[in-house]
Amino acid sequence: MEKLMKPAEYAKELGISRQAVYAKIKRGILTAKSVEGKLYIVVDNTTANETSKSAQEPKQKPATAKTTSTSTENPQRDYKALLEAKDETIAVLKGTVKDLKKSNKQISTTLRSEIDLLKEAFHEMRTLYVHRLEQKKPQEAIEVVTEEDSVEVEEERWIGIKKFFKQLGVTKEKQQEKVLKSLKKAYKRGDARLMKEDGKLKLNANKKYKDLLV
Repeated sequence: MEKLMKPAEYAKELGISRQAVYAKIKRGILTAKSVEGKLYIVVDNTTANETSKSAQEPKQKPATAKTTSTSTENPQRDYKALLEAKDETIAVLKGTVKDLKKSNKQISTTLRSEIDLLKEAFHEMRTLYVHRLEQKKPQEAIEVVTEEDSVEVEEERWIGIKKFFKQLGVTKEKQQEKVLKSLKKAYKRGDARLMKEDGKLKLNANKKYKDLLV
């Protein structure tokens, strides 16, 4: 008949660590099965009874010379079991470390490939964005300047008769009277170079009057 034992119970029964038990399972030395999600070790009832008896024998036997020799051998057996458990534990740990290194290597490789993909995607997006900006960039407008716009508009500056005579250097009264008479006639004809302000005759200083001074 088969008997199911928990790994902890089996380890306690044999006086070894649980890591050693799991190592034996991994190496196929022990048979184990999963029941309702829990791991159990399959043990024959005969083996289990012998194991229990061997664990109880030191307590039941009388203190004889034979018992003394058995009690002397038990520590050696326990010591060997501990050494085996230690070696198996080390083997399990080495296997775990190896698996972790392999997993880390796979993760690193995956990360590097993903980073390369991101770099390529970024480069493509940047190229596309620059291309679109160049398409949307407005063409430089050609400024057309007409002849009329290029001509600066002279600001009209109006001066009085006295200042006008002073600029021309006309100092004699007869000459001033003659020029003034000519200017008044031009104003009456509607000459735009002349105007009246507060009843006084004004002249545009930006214009020329040679035709009126002859």
